[in-house]
Amino acid sequence: MHKLQENLKFGSGFPALLRKELLRFWRVAFQTVAAPVLTALLYLLVFAHVLEGRVNVHGNISYVAFLIPGLMMMSMLQNAFANPSSSLIQSRLTGNLVFILLPPLSYLEIFSAYVLSSIVRGLVVGGVLWLFSLFFVIVIPHNVLWVFVFALLACAIMSVLGLIAGLWSEKFDQLAAFQNFLILPMTFLSGVFYSIHSLTPFWRTVSQFNPVFYMIDGFRYGFFGVSDVSPWQSFFVVLFTFIVFSLIALRLLASGYKLRT
Repeated sequence: MHKLQENLKFGSGFPALLRKELLRFWRVAFQTVAAPVLTALLYLLVFAHVLEGRVNVHGNISYVAFLIPGLMMMSMLQNAFANPSSSLIQSRLTGNLVFILLPPLSYLEIFSAYVLSSIVRGLVVGGVLWLFSLFFVIVIPHNVLWVFVFALLACAIMSVLGLIAGLWSEKFDQLAAFQNFLILPMTFLSGVFYSIHSLTPFWRTVSQFNPVFYMIDGFRYGFFGVSDVSPWQSFFVVLFTFIVFSLIALRLLASGYKLRT
């Protein structure tokens, strides 16, 4: 515990790095917040128009209402991932990564600053999207605690994954490959637009190996009180995923992976 406190001194460069990462996305909020919210609303308009009344979901829940938590989570995940990954790749390509390495910042402080700022961005996008979705249908959370827990853990996981991607990628092509071949398939094939009970047994089994499915299903449970699997099962899967990804990211940061080369 004493070692952890030594590595995470909030009186050092941590607040400055956190503030830098928060301001980095907030100063271009039209691009980082408004744009993803508009994209999600367009998804809502299109899918609601095409599939409303044609897709059976839980009980008497309308398809539009069912869709809103899924779109919120998808938007939060994509933006939480984009925040640290884009920051690191831009810092590497512009040559100002050295300004993060020179100050007396521990790897825990760097990890915490990137992850916390990304969580804030994801939650802001999700909150704004929920407010605008009220113009379509009023969806009030059934259990606010579950909504917050899954939103927080999901954003944390994707921010850590974005941190790993940013450390690994040396150019935008590599980062784009990470997004297109891992993040997009995981989010689109996770029950954002459908319940997995509507899938064939094979694809239903495949979905259960996707951690993003548990993020969305648990988040949706917080809104409606119903889900495809137990919310506790989803919670433990999501928590385990966060721990594993965090250990990987911390190990990379502690070793200076691609930071000092």
